[in-house]
Amino acid sequence: MTDISPLDQARILSEALPHMQQYDEETIVIKYGGHAMGDEETAKNFARDIVLLEQTAINPVVVHGGGPQIATMLKRLGIQSEFAAGLRITDAATIEVVEMVLAGSVNKQIVGYINDAGGKAVGLCGKDGNMVKASKTTRTMVDPDSHIEKVVDLGFVGDPEKVDLTLLNQLIGYELIPVLAPLATSHDGQTLNVNGDTFAGAIAGALKAKRLLLLTDVPGVLDKSKKLIPEMSVKDARKLIADGTISGGMIPKVETCIYALEQGVEGVVIIDGKMQHAVLLELFTNQGTGTLIHK
Repeated sequence: MTDISPLDQARILSEALPHMQQYDEETIVIKYGGHAMGDEETAKNFARDIVLLEQTAINPVVVHGGGPQIATMLKRLGIQSEFAAGLRITDAATIEVVEMVLAGSVNKQIVGYINDAGGKAVGLCGKDGNMVKASKTTRTMVDPDSHIEKVVDLGFVGDPEKVDLTLLNQLIGYELIPVLAPLATSHDGQTLNVNGDTFAGAIAGALKAKRLLLLTDVPGVLDKSKKLIPEMSVKDARKLIADGTISGGMIPKVETCIYALEQGVEGVVIIDGKMQHAVLLELFTNQGTGTLIHK
């Protein structure tokens, strides 16, 4: 930490005022991803930033993932995962571990860090209060031998269909910070694992959030010459997917952003969660960080 003078500190706080006013009483959904969660120090800094948002009359809602932690636990328990079309098939034994890790250890760890930093976090998942109902995800893949397209059953994996805000509305605006694990209930009462980004998009859309921040392990969306694109419209994003500028794992991220905007979120930002104070940089400084996608 460089020593900055008290005057500089005061100036920095003063410069943040217009940004704080822009988000006053607004809801911000923050997707905190597996890699962004990193080490303990990073997690504690993230927790402090979330508490700071709450102190400035912003309503933060945290949605977290836990892919690496799930993989570690499956390995420890000796549960082998099958993959199809690059996606993990979640069988009955796996979903039990997924629920244990996501709604249990990871969720409560984040809740603990936020509470340590002086916040009042409440750990929940999409099953609580019937918050998120999902339908089973199906994917199709082409059989390499017969070249026939077939449906792949991914097991206990779902896509959000309906978000019920009854429970969240009891918490938001009352100094409580919801921390949500991306699990949902199917229509026949089964637990389904939902992609964290998609889950965050559905929650942010239902809440008509001012911003959805996707904390990832990349600086944002890069152009062909690997330079950061600071902002783009949905139309621009679709063009860049079509011409191959946006490729690989960034495609589903950007598609989640488009989905969230269609659901009613004002703006979605893809930012590097490994960067210190990424959330504060994005919300409270003129330069911002990452890529903002808007309608």
